[in-house]
Amino acid sequence: MEKTVAFTSLGCDKNRVDSEVMLGILKKAGYTPVAEERDADIIVVNTCCFIQDALEESIETILELAKYKAEGRCKGLIVAGCLSQRYREEFFQELPEVDAILSTGAYEEIVQAADRILEGEKEFVIEEDIDHKMDEEHSKLRVLSTAGYYAYLKISEGCDNHCTYCIIPKLKGKHRSRTMESLVEEAQLLAKQGVKELIIVAQDTSIYGRDLYGKPMLHELLRRLCDVDGIAWIRLLYCYPETLTDETIQVMAEEPKICHYIDIPIQHGSDTVLKKMGRKTNQAELKERIGALRKAMPDMAIRTTLIVGFPQESEEEFRELLDFVEEMQFERLGVFTYSQEEGTAAARMDGQIDEDAKQERKDQVMALQKDISAKYCQKFVGKTVRVLVEGKLPEDEMYCGRTVQDAPDIDGMVFFRAEEAPLSGDFVTVKITEAIDYDLIGDVVYADESAQ
Repeated sequence: MEKTVAFTSLGCDKNRVDSEVMLGILKKAGYTPVAEERDADIIVVNTCCFIQDALEESIETILELAKYKAEGRCKGLIVAGCLSQRYREEFFQELPEVDAILSTGAYEEIVQAADRILEGEKEFVIEEDIDHKMDEEHSKLRVLSTAGYYAYLKISEGCDNHCTYCIIPKLKGKHRSRTMESLVEEAQLLAKQGVKELIIVAQDTSIYGRDLYGKPMLHELLRRLCDVDGIAWIRLLYCYPETLTDETIQVMAEEPKICHYIDIPIQHGSDTVLKKMGRKTNQAELKERIGALRKAMPDMAIRTTLIVGFPQESEEEFRELLDFVEEMQFERLGVFTYSQEEGTAAARMDGQIDEDAKQERKDQVMALQKDISAKYCQKFVGKTVRVLVEGKLPEDEMYCGRTVQDAPDIDGMVFFRAEEAPLSGDFVTVKITEAIDYDLIGDVVYADESAQ
């Protein structure tokens, strides 16, 4: 009898990779993936609880999917990921709709969990040490949930940066890198499946290899990945500035496959706030690393994320942040309001700031960034850009895609007209005719046959 499974993956792209690995393990064990939850014998929710909003989304999703135990053919609901790790002691008492939970170190035991449910067992926990290393063979089984032309490559697990606002090290364990050989092999398999863009992710990518090779080796990994046939773009996310080496910057500048784009989560621009956050850089050091990137690659697009409303953040310190954003002119920027997370050092600090004040500060930063982004986009008018096609807009004859300056789901888009319909995953060259706050508009000049 056919056994079916449906997945919902919440939160970050690192969670998405874990979900793809779990799906591959289940598929090998004889489970059939289905798109509709009502058709699934087993429903898996891979959860996030990094901030309060993510926690609430995870709980709402679990409750929503639990209805298929009554309305569909679902025999069991499994919860994996950060929420199950953080609250596993009280999980079944608070969410009796759930049949099994997997700790963050145990997601590879997904088949055992599904089988036990189908055999009639309920309300059990499968745990592994959070410092458990993933079986690198399992990554070869991944079933991609992204569009087939791009995929995330998770190069390490865990985090050694004990920032005072963050619960992740307690949920994911210490930093542990995967071997270069396994990552190159996985990239080769992805390329054979049609993947053209590799997006490098981890909790902290710039520290890659320090545990295995005695020093950060991201630069060497990038060189090896550039040798993989079929990969056209390599994009780098989540590089902490203090461990972003000159060697990595040099490789980015030298290798044509590496996008001149980087995500550097800096969180603030005030030295006082950065110190309270437990960050390992100050404003001067941040400016130096950003300057080094832009000197090596003048067309570099730098994305960063900020937290406003951190405990005790004064008006003067917030003004320092605004001045820093104005001076740095980040091409891409996102802002979170501080979330008081149970179990973190910052949650116990005096001087917690009320939600209205946090939101007002977020709005101020985003208004400033909107102007910066609009000016940046305006620079492209009249120029041609290479675009990776994402698809066609249903309501009109426009297509959409991304440049090297745009990561999927978080950055802007290029909207364009084309006489001959391109396929998703094609590369085209677009002449930009118009710019809006975060997006570009133009016309296809020609298809890029070199990377089809």
